[in-house]
Formats: sequence, structure tokens, C-alpha cells
Amino acid sequence: MSLGKRTKLGVLSGQREKRAGSRAVEQLQIKIGELSDPVSSLSGGNAQKVIIAKWLMNEPSVVLLDDPTKGVDIGAKAEIYRIIRELADNGTTIVLNSSEDRELVTLCDRVLVMFEGKIVKELIGDDITEESLVSSALQISADVEAKEESNE
Repeated sequence: MSLGKRTKLGVLSGQREKRAGSRAVEQLQIKIGELSDPVSSLSGGNAQKVIIAKWLMNEPSVVLLDDPTKGVDIGAKAEIYRIIRELADNGTTIVLNSSEDRELVTLCDRVLVMFEGKIVKELIGDDITEESLVSSALQISADVEAKEESNE
């Protein structure tokens, strides 16, 4: 779809492609040597950002992300968080699946916790904490926690 936006009468323009690539590199702060370098020559975090940049060229209203920072260094993780937050702040709906509780706490306005394929808890705003995520995922209720504390 984004490729179609950059063609004229079905013909690609090298100049338009370079401009689109340069904009993506600047917007997402992708660290590259040259624009023509293969993605395989980039670090994991920068390769992830190239993938995100390709999606963003479509100007999506919804972005689905599955463990978007898995395997990237802390610096790249912070930049990807910035990109996701910026997208959300600009009206893009982000649907995020993450195995990292800290990532969910940092990025999400609303979390649906699933257990055995069913939604068991909805957390919103300040209710999204690592503790509430873990207790919801493990089906630990406040009643059980209170009983345990009183037995101590």
C-alpha cells in the first residue's frame, strides 16, 4: 500500500524512495551507515525499527505488536517505547502483546489479562502495575492475599 503512494503511473521513483527512507531513518532515529546498507547489517534494535518504519509508511490507524522489544538492547528498547507512545499519543490504536510486565506497565493505558484463553481481568490506568498483572495472571485474588497475610 505505501509503495503505491510513492509511485507515479505505476513507476517507482528512486528519489521518492530515498526521501521516504531518509524520513523514516530520521523519524525513528535508526542508526545506519548508508541508506543503501542491508537491514541484516544493522543491530537488532535498529532492524526492529526498520520493520516499524515500513509499517508506518502505510499510515495505519491500528498497529499490532507482539513482543516488540524482545532481544533488543536497553537503548533500542527505550527508542521503540518512545515510538509506540508517540503513535498512541497521535491517535494510532496500539494492540500490544508482551511477555514483559514492565513493558505493559510502561506502555499501556489498558490491559486485558488472559488465563487459559479467557479474559480474566481488565486493568486501566494506575491499576496497571507489575503486581496487579502477576496476581491477575495467576488468578490470585485479594481475599487469598489477605488470608495469607493474617496467617503470618
